Amino acid sequence: MDFYKRMEKVCHMIPYGKAATYGQIALLCGRPRNARQVGYALSHKSLDGQIPAWRIVNSSGFLSGAASFEYPETQRLLLMGEGVEVSPENRVDLKKYGWKNTFEDALELRGIFEREGI
Repeated sequence: MDFYKRMEKVCHMIPYGKAATYGQIALLCGRPRNARQVGYALSHKSLDGQIPAWRIVNSSGFLSGAASFEYPETQRLLLMGEGVEVSPENRVDLKKYGWKNTFEDALELRGIFEREGI
């Protein structure tokens, strides 16, 4: 399994105007305990440059991805540009803006992983 290739596929599925958590990404990759590895990959830019990293927040909804961007405010501005409200404390309400992936999403990803051998 190539965790980083799986991660790219999962991240590209996060809908516009939604946020996902590091743990959610790891779970959909088939590695539920690898949330820190998701953060590592984003901060070290070990993925393709097209990953919507601004849509990924920590489990409490806090914007914790500043290391993934050239400027600290970038994640906040990009989320707000998609209509996601960000509190003054740099937090996203995951009940309102969290990506509620479905079982069908998970099955679709599993099929992609199998077809691509990742």
